[in-house]
Amino acid sequence: MSVSTSKTSEEMRNDTRFFGHPLPLMQLFSLELWERFSYYGMNGILALYLYFQVSEGGLGMSQPTAIGIVGAYGGAVFLATILGAWIADRVAGAERVLFYSAIIIMAGHICLAFVPGYAGVAGGLILVALGSGGLKANASALVGELYEEKDPRRDSGFTIFYMGVNIGALLGPLITGLLQKEIGFHVGFGAAAVGMALGLAIYATARKALPEESRHPVNPLPQSKLVLFFAAIVLVVVIVVIAWMTGVVNPDNLAWWTAGISAGAAACYFAVMMTSPQANAEERSRVLAFIPFFVTSVVFWSLYQQVFGVLTAYSDTQLNRTILGWEFPINWIQLIPALFVIIFAPVFATVWMKLGVRQISTPVKAGLSLVIIGIAYLLFLPFATAGANQTPLLWVMLIMMLFVFAELLISPVGLSFSTKVAPKVFQSQMIAFFFLSSGVGTALSGVLGGYYNAANQVPYWTALGFASIILGLLALTLTKPMLKALRGVR
Repeated sequence: MSVSTSKTSEEMRNDTRFFGHPLPLMQLFSLELWERFSYYGMNGILALYLYFQVSEGGLGMSQPTAIGIVGAYGGAVFLATILGAWIADRVAGAERVLFYSAIIIMAGHICLAFVPGYAGVAGGLILVALGSGGLKANASALVGELYEEKDPRRDSGFTIFYMGVNIGALLGPLITGLLQKEIGFHVGFGAAAVGMALGLAIYATARKALPEESRHPVNPLPQSKLVLFFAAIVLVVVIVVIAWMTGVVNPDNLAWWTAGISAGAAACYFAVMMTSPQANAEERSRVLAFIPFFVTSVVFWSLYQQVFGVLTAYSDTQLNRTILGWEFPINWIQLIPALFVIIFAPVFATVWMKLGVRQISTPVKAGLSLVIIGIAYLLFLPFATAGANQTPLLWVMLIMMLFVFAELLISPVGLSFSTKVAPKVFQSQMIAFFFLSSGVGTALSGVLGGYYNAANQVPYWTALGFASIILGLLALTLTKPMLKALRGVR
């Protein structure tokens, strides 16, 4: 360890200015909070902006196409996460990628706020997706840089940091939805830009205080290969532009393309890990056993992420949003899961702590998550033939509570599970592999949402509900062979 690195570590170890933690944690916490505010705030009104009529301030797209674009966008964020992590590790370092990613995100929201029509949507979503991928990939890494490996404050620091996710997820749709309802869409997008600017300004005060090693790539790409890297980026951009201009890729099939590319990237990761001579037989067995969990995660996210597409449209036309004579904004349905996560996450964490080694295994939790969210989908049926805006808010809150119960059985444990089964030389790749399940699922949520029809809801809720339950039960039947292949990992 160099002298400068030792000095940095010592300074961070002695820094207790933020509730006993290094002060830069406050800036990283704020950046994460405002980035999630901008992400969920923009995402909350995106589908509405796309399918609302021009007279209502929207673009007048068909609702299935709008929902598909929202799903494709969400999947693209996870694809960009892999690119952001790679650039940080090989080219620029985590701190630089994080800083410039935040600027790119802000530029994207400004584009949505001020550039009218499809040009604003295309430019804004591309910028926000790329920036969110870079920020999502590296913010956690920088938090880790604040602590030495055995620093007892590490877990507490990450807990504080992740509070920013839930606070941002709650405040974003709350504020942008209200602004969109009372003033207009572009003001809502502008609020997302302001939020990102606040986070960036606060974070900028901590840049010099961050460890020096965070500014440099951990595995630098040789200078001779940098030209190839930039050439590859140009080639990809050219291919994407040609595909779009020729109609090969278009708004109607964008979600399919995103899901396919994400699935292809996941297949490449899997093949590399399974064929690498650096992975032993036990490690390859565990990677193989991870595949059913990956598929289960894809199915789960394809259903859960419809909160931003189908369920936002459902809130528009079916949900009774009137409280004491006031009709709350359409996208406030997205606040319900965030509230329930804040309420129930500590409960689930306590239960797992109390049970210890007696708790159910991760494969069982994943299978149960599909059964529960499948039941939640079937609970839409009692009001499937009701009139416009007749579904009671309390009934939808019950459904959303089941969504969150399912989420807490698969999402928090998934990252931990992926690190347990990862071969020693593929820790980062395994985490990326896990993130891709969210990317594929989110893109597929847009594909599935294209089949939703408010005038004939019964087939939609029935098909997805029973399919999820059946797949969940199938996943549970695979638990024993999975545990055998996992070689002691649960």
